[in-house]
Amino acid sequence: MKTISSDIHVRVRIQTPAVEKVPAREVRATPERYRNALGKYKVDRLASCASCGLCAETCGFGVHVKPEGYAFTLRPKDHLCIGPDCSESAYSCVAQCPQKALVVRRNPSADCMGDPRWTSDLILSTWHQAATGHLPPAHLEYRHGASGGGFDKLRFNFECELPSEPRPSGSGRIDTGLDLNHRDDGRPQVHIDIPVYGGGMSFGSVSIHTILAKARTAVAWNSFTCTGEGGFPDRLTPYADHVITQVATGLFGVREETIQRVRMVEFKYAQGAKPGLGGHLLGDKNTPAVARMREAVAGNALFSPFPFHSVYSVEDHKKHLDWIKEINPTCLVSVKVSTPTDVDMVAVGSYYAGAHIIHLDGSYGGTGAAPDIAKKNIAMPIEYAVPKVHKFLCAEGIREKITLIASGGIRTAYDILKAIALGADGVVVGTAEMVALGCVRCACCESGRGCPRGIASTDPELSMLMNLDWATQRLINLQNAWREQMIDVLSRLGMRSIRELRGRSDVLRYIGDEAPQ
Repeated sequence: MKTISSDIHVRVRIQTPAVEKVPAREVRATPERYRNALGKYKVDRLASCASCGLCAETCGFGVHVKPEGYAFTLRPKDHLCIGPDCSESAYSCVAQCPQKALVVRRNPSADCMGDPRWTSDLILSTWHQAATGHLPPAHLEYRHGASGGGFDKLRFNFECELPSEPRPSGSGRIDTGLDLNHRDDGRPQVHIDIPVYGGGMSFGSVSIHTILAKARTAVAWNSFTCTGEGGFPDRLTPYADHVITQVATGLFGVREETIQRVRMVEFKYAQGAKPGLGGHLLGDKNTPAVARMREAVAGNALFSPFPFHSVYSVEDHKKHLDWIKEINPTCLVSVKVSTPTDVDMVAVGSYYAGAHIIHLDGSYGGTGAAPDIAKKNIAMPIEYAVPKVHKFLCAEGIREKITLIASGGIRTAYDILKAIALGADGVVVGTAEMVALGCVRCACCESGRGCPRGIASTDPELSMLMNLDWATQRLINLQNAWREQMIDVLSRLGMRSIRELRGRSDVLRYIGDEAPQ
């Protein structure tokens, strides 16, 4: 690649376009973009309904609507119904209907969504948080799934021994921010306001609107999003200060000028969902725009090899990091690795190679394009990898000099907090953002037209189904709902900062086979 001199480097930074106006960090109602939103319950209105409108007067949740001046009641808004908690009471619409024309039942369409890790309740509660920016209603389980293991078996022990000081009240007194540079190497400090940033989703794997919504959300929350291995699209340039550019084994779209314009560069050595397999982009997702960015031939399948064939030792690894540091003297360097059994040694090697951030990617991550046989059988689950690495870094005396970031199946605010309690400084999320945008977990991400909602699609027609401002606000709302939950948990634990939670595994308990609480 052509070398760019330092004076050109400065000029590139100065000429980067200013960030365009993006939505502020404020919650705004952003309902589903489809007319008939899915909910956990379905309200059937029988033919005996007389359209008297009493249901609309009775319901306090907005399920029933009768427009003024109309002789009929509109179709029920099922997704707002809270189910038996309301319908079985004497004051519900079901009980008050004079014609007994209302029936509330489980929605079969919602019941068929999801899997044990991403249950129907988790999907619906994520949609609700993205729509409102706040906690979901009580009839939706938003804290954990039903996988029978991992984070789903961990609970916070709010009765554990805590400091005698009164716990802080109000969100303004609890700090959820995180500093990312602990090396004291003369490079700038990078601070994020929440202990979470967006994972790598490459140009080619998801739509450009998905990528831009993630970047705009990162600006609003003073955090980051990652380009993935598909290069740095020009439309991301205004958000460069909040974008991590990724260097992966295929080197797709890697150019010195894109490395120079960001504050953080990530080397992806392996992905937790498919370690040892590399990447694979099917030909029908490799559109002319994607091919131009990746310097490839449109319509051809693209492969990322495993591993970097230039790295076989810590010394080789250090040369990689030195290369990036030479090109961009002000950026931080993150190293993304999967979780083999010796991941603790890998983390120590990355520290001595000069990394600022160790990004551990566990086996539960990946989109619907990742093969299940790899996700379920190869890498170590993140809840095992994080404490293993945290303890080893402490034993080596370098824990305070490195930032440890975890990813791979982080679905909820409670998962974020559990990962930090096990020893991480912060987390990276991916699938949860897609769910907030309307993903139904159909696992058809690998095909160009496979995503019916245009989220993980490069097809121009499908991609335009999702409005950019709508998508941005949904992600902003989700982060607000998560932060509210983080603040609540920290407050109940008597902590004033997210940093106090790191490594506090004593505030967690394993529930075994007892009933969930």
